[in-house]
Amino acid sequence: LDASPWEVIGSGRVEMDHNRPYSGEQSVRIILPGDGTAAGIRQYGLGTLSGKQYIGRIVLSGDPAALPVMVRLKGPETIEVKVDEISPEFESYEFGFASPFTSDSVILEIASSGKGTFSIGTLSIMPGDHIRGWRKDVVDLMKELDSPVYRWPGGNFVSGYNWRDGIGERDRRPPRKNPAWKGVESNDVGIHEYMDLMDMLEAEPFIAVNTGLGTLEEVVEELEYVNGSPDSGWGKVRAENGHPEPYGVKWWAVGNEMYGSWQLGHMPLSDYVKKHNSIAEAMWEVDPGAKLIGVGSLGEWSRTMLGESADKMNLISEHIYCRELDSLQAHIGQIAEAVKRVADTHRVYRSEIPGLRERNIRIAMDEWNYWYGDYIYGELGVRYHHKDALGIARGLHEYFRNSDLFFMANYAQTVNVIGCIKTTPTAVGFATTAMPLILYRRHFGTVPVEVENSLPGLDIAAALSEDRSLLTLAVVNQGERPAHFYADFGDTGISGNARKWVIRNDDPEAYNVPGEEPEVNIVGSEYTLRNNRIDIPAYAIMMLEFEVTR
Repeated sequence: LDASPWEVIGSGRVEMDHNRPYSGEQSVRIILPGDGTAAGIRQYGLGTLSGKQYIGRIVLSGDPAALPVMVRLKGPETIEVKVDEISPEFESYEFGFASPFTSDSVILEIASSGKGTFSIGTLSIMPGDHIRGWRKDVVDLMKELDSPVYRWPGGNFVSGYNWRDGIGERDRRPPRKNPAWKGVESNDVGIHEYMDLMDMLEAEPFIAVNTGLGTLEEVVEELEYVNGSPDSGWGKVRAENGHPEPYGVKWWAVGNEMYGSWQLGHMPLSDYVKKHNSIAEAMWEVDPGAKLIGVGSLGEWSRTMLGESADKMNLISEHIYCRELDSLQAHIGQIAEAVKRVADTHRVYRSEIPGLRERNIRIAMDEWNYWYGDYIYGELGVRYHHKDALGIARGLHEYFRNSDLFFMANYAQTVNVIGCIKTTPTAVGFATTAMPLILYRRHFGTVPVEVENSLPGLDIAAALSEDRSLLTLAVVNQGERPAHFYADFGDTGISGNARKWVIRNDDPEAYNVPGEEPEVNIVGSEYTLRNNRIDIPAYAIMMLEFEVTR
């Protein structure tokens, strides 16, 4: 079925019914052979956990002679759900079961041995403990990650995305071929579901709009749908869809990577400047309080956008991705070097572009990460190693050193793909790169402190807490040997007893596997400072938290 994960089973025929689709442009119709053999469709790779409750529904229409329609999950045993009623019109049939086995290679079948035809509108099977449609185990880890802001829906995806596909009754939303990547986009997650997730995570939303194939009108209507009063045209539609009050989303990415030939709707820079400016003006007419992030790319693109559109944005986006390098030291250091390169170049822009320094257009590094290796966790689902965690920590240090320029930095992405949380059908876990993100989010101070450091192989950053009562000192040792140094705290008095957290592994290639004890983790302990000497293990990230005494 082209990009669909489904395949045909049996000797019947599968057709796309364009005349009476349940959602989108077509529904699946099964024409049974009528000889008593089963026919239908199936897909592979689902997961169930022994003893866990699951809930589901299937939407069907068809001939009574096609009954019963069977939903089967085949693993070490077979779970069968029998649907023994059907009508010419689509109807939803709910079911539930407890899985008697654990498997992440379950085969799902929808089939019948009857006669005539039946059509499938949709099928949904979820864990019974899901949270508003989201996997509870994944949401729990996202809460632990505690990111303050999430950008959605992309990424390259957004340049071919129509936001209207993601509103209204979920089962009725049109499935689409993913415009940027492989597979089918079900549109089960739209604005409302994204905002539900932000509410659960207590995170701030950051919505990207389509300035690729999208039009000015589509962008303005989306903004009105999200932030408009219930009396406005699209605000009224939002209210009818279950959310009367405006969402009040502040941060808006005006497009994504429009400089790239790979981007849907890519156009020459001069044309895009005009499109950005007109869209920005129209967005501010709808919501003057919206904070707009323009598309940047180091070089001519960013220079031109800052020169001709600085009054039509609040921040400018930059992206960095790093591949695997043969040299371990170069591999670990390249993220920090890329961050510094962006900062240094923007300082040049501020000195050369008239009025830019006064406008203070800061940077949203809303995609940054390593990107290399085999796709283990689905499309783009790479595995990260301890060496990548070291590099991410060094990248964070460089952001801290240039926090006058960087307003936000959004690690890309969160779950699977090139994310810091990895899942299988039955398990979930933090990748190595999640560890520094969690550690610094939880414990690193918010007021940067200047550090003078000439020690080779050690990257050191420091910060005070908001109330100046705590000093955090973070050190990355990317070398193969333990190291030490003597810290000079100047006029700042600190307690000799500290809290310590370490992320380390002797093997820079170590990695974590969902469902297994992590090889790379955060280990906390107490620490006593003697003669201001600080020792750090090899291949380690270490953070110390001191009480400030004066």
